[in-house]
Amino acid sequence: MNKDVTTNSISIRSSEIVENLILEIRGTQVLLDRDLATLYGVETKVLNQAAKRNSDRFPENFRFQLTDMETLELVTNCDRFSQLKHSSVNPYVFTEQGVAMLATTLHSKIAIAVSIQIMNAFVAMRHFITSNNYLFQRIETLEHGHLELIKHQSLTDLRLNNIFNRLDQERNVPAEGLFFDGQIFDAYVLMAKLIKSAKKDIKLIDNYIDESVLVLLDKRTDNVAATIFTQNKSPQLQLDIQRHNAQYSPIEVKQLAGVHDRFLLIDDNQLYHIGASIKDLGKKLFAITLIEDSEIIAAIRKMIK
Repeated sequence: MNKDVTTNSISIRSSEIVENLILEIRGTQVLLDRDLATLYGVETKVLNQAAKRNSDRFPENFRFQLTDMETLELVTNCDRFSQLKHSSVNPYVFTEQGVAMLATTLHSKIAIAVSIQIMNAFVAMRHFITSNNYLFQRIETLEHGHLELIKHQSLTDLRLNNIFNRLDQERNVPAEGLFFDGQIFDAYVLMAKLIKSAKKDIKLIDNYIDESVLVLLDKRTDNVAATIFTQNKSPQLQLDIQRHNAQYSPIEVKQLAGVHDRFLLIDDNQLYHIGASIKDLGKKLFAITLIEDSEIIAAIRKMIK
């Protein structure tokens, strides 16, 4: 319609304005009672009373009341319905058939003219949906495909992570090694692997400790305890330990006299003899040797118990 349809409160220039008011609820296109009342130039209460007086003309598929959940969804998704959350009564909505019936119920020229405009809007909306149904289906298919792709990618990433984790767990840790002067990094890598292999606890016997040893022990897995046994608990070492434990997983330091060499005991069953202090790894020729003698392991366990 090219001519304006004028009510007591607004002027409708085209069906496009009405189209913006049409909602889809329960799979049906509807208009809210307050929007209809504004279009007809009457109060919402008057509109619903007219429908109520003629209830036989307005079955459920013509007019129905929104549930609490539907009302909340309207308020949540559209700012112009914010006043509904303060209403004690949920609003009613009218379907296309209900709007047509209102024109005969309200008995006014304005109601008839506005109803025609509204019906045109319903028809335009229905035509738009029908004409673009294939496009909507394509968009829905693309969205579904995208979600499936994300799901598949996440599953693939999870599987790859599991594979890499198993490979890391199953990778054989070298039992021992001989390192020449200057092989600082190689010696450091082997020691780090030994520390990472611990499942329960690590016990290090070394009389020469500095902050580099603490950093190396921090490579252990979470919940793996670490204890250093050293001959001299100097004030500087105690201060370093205190500052370390204030930020990272705690490392315990105990005093142990009468031991010259360095030993690393992992999970109380793997014992390594280390030919140099941990802080001096790779600075001179030395070896890391696995000790498999159960009596020696038992003796070391007893000594540091």
